[in-house]
Amino acid sequence: MEFLVTMTTRVPDGVTEAEVAEVRAREAARSAELAGQGHLKRLWRPPPAPGQWRTLGLFVADDAAALEVVLASMPLRIWRTDEVIELCAHPNDPGPGRIALDPGAGEFFTTFVLAVPSGATAADLDDMTAREVRRTRELAAAGQLIRLWRLPGDGRNLGHWQTADAELLRKIVDGLPMAPWLSVDTLPLSRHPSDPGAVAR
Repeated sequence: MEFLVTMTTRVPDGVTEAEVAEVRAREAARSAELAGQGHLKRLWRPPPAPGQWRTLGLFVADDAAALEVVLASMPLRIWRTDEVIELCAHPNDPGPGRIALDPGAGEFFTTFVLAVPSGATAADLDDMTAREVRRTRELAAAGQLIRLWRLPGDGRNLGHWQTADAELLRKIVDGLPMAPWLSVDTLPLSRHPSDPGAVAR
């Protein structure tokens, strides 16, 4: 099973810079171990928030309980809270490891919420779905759509993209066949120094 984990770290008052550096060094070493074991696939930094560090991680574990064991083994957990989202398979997902990472591109997450209009017929939905399948395959073949998952909640999906910039991604998303039925939130991702995907880049 795949999980997206938002890891938020707040260092308590009174902790020295040397102590922080020591814990962060151990965290980097443990992240490398988890990547070698196949549990940690990617790490990113989302836009910063005041007074905290935030990291997004793509993890693999047998179930939520096994994931908790993995997360509890990470040294920064002493100062960190984790928000876990189970990612479910999407029929249009290119699949893990299929799309090569482009070192010159930016990475983004898009959260899509689908709302089918009340007047749409079953035939309308079937046609729109078929066109969306073709378009997502084209975008994956172009190396722009890296992954696609279903999220908890009706009609919610998560896309992982790489494009030259946010403006190009906006044009791509606006051009999706289902765009008139979608609301979209975009999150730019920055490179994390312990990202296992950095090797691929």
